[in-house]
Amino acid sequence: MEALYLLCSIASTCVTTSLLSLLLPFQTLASFLSRFFSSSNEGRGEEISYYQGHVRHVRRRPVHHAFDYDVRYALVDLDRNSASLPASFFRCHVSAQEARHITGTTGPVLLLTIPPSVGYEQNPLSVYYCYDAEGSTMHLKKCIAEVTNTPWGERVLFVFNPDSDLVAKPLHVSPFMDMLGNWTMRANAPGEDLFIAISVQHPTLGNYFTATLKAKRVRSSSWTLRPALFFWLMPQKVAVWIYWQALKLWWKNVSFLKHPKYVSPLYKEEALTRDRKLQCSRTVAKSDNSHLCFDNDQNHEMNTSTGDRWCVWKDAQWPWS
Repeated sequence: MEALYLLCSIASTCVTTSLLSLLLPFQTLASFLSRFFSSSNEGRGEEISYYQGHVRHVRRRPVHHAFDYDVRYALVDLDRNSASLPASFFRCHVSAQEARHITGTTGPVLLLTIPPSVGYEQNPLSVYYCYDAEGSTMHLKKCIAEVTNTPWGERVLFVFNPDSDLVAKPLHVSPFMDMLGNWTMRANAPGEDLFIAISVQHPTLGNYFTATLKAKRVRSSSWTLRPALFFWLMPQKVAVWIYWQALKLWWKNVSFLKHPKYVSPLYKEEALTRDRKLQCSRTVAKSDNSHLCFDNDQNHEMNTSTGDRWCVWKDAQWPWS
């Protein structure tokens, strides 16, 4: 089924990308003229910030495999729905108000993501930065990770501490990794520089995988710096890199693993239980009150007041819109 989905995805993406790319110059011109004759954006801050950098993956076991590629990201202010992004983009992601409710924050919410390009969206990881006001300054308090796998069309969202956090792996992201690893996650507050690091800690393989994103803010007043042009074919390139590196791992005889739903239908509940134990062990490590560690298998959506992590699964939208 995954192979059939993949073939349909490739065929559909090639057709829609080609057709919509032909229309892109006309759409860009219309967007420019609309903004040129409109004064509604005067005096407002930036709705979208542009970042350019590179992603690097390093696998140390069972074989060594490393690669990096250039990437472009958008940092979107979710309190101001930019007219340069399609309405479907905002419907497919958590709103600013929802993010504040989830994280218990009161300040701005920024979304780091790759916007759709000529009818296609591919985002292995998007991050919501949730701020709190501390006097006259804003402090990054919590982040929400939005992880989407391909070609299964699944998505998981969970809260993590940007300073440093340990999360039990909640989603089958790669067919070359099992579900037993924990993710160590770290992110800085986006400014001129942007940094995200994720490493995998495995009970038998150890710290065997690391993924990093390093990017710098792109500053330009040129009208050509628009999402349609800046991100042209960026999601498609990400998809190509994903499948190409998967092919190279297969060629290196790394074991191909089935989706855990075929082996254990309760893999989501198992992930929650593992994460709960992680949070309990970290709480006990900081306190002599060992009774703080408990297990409540009935609570599948975690309650942060008891030390559990907010985590939900949902179906992702089709890659092409």
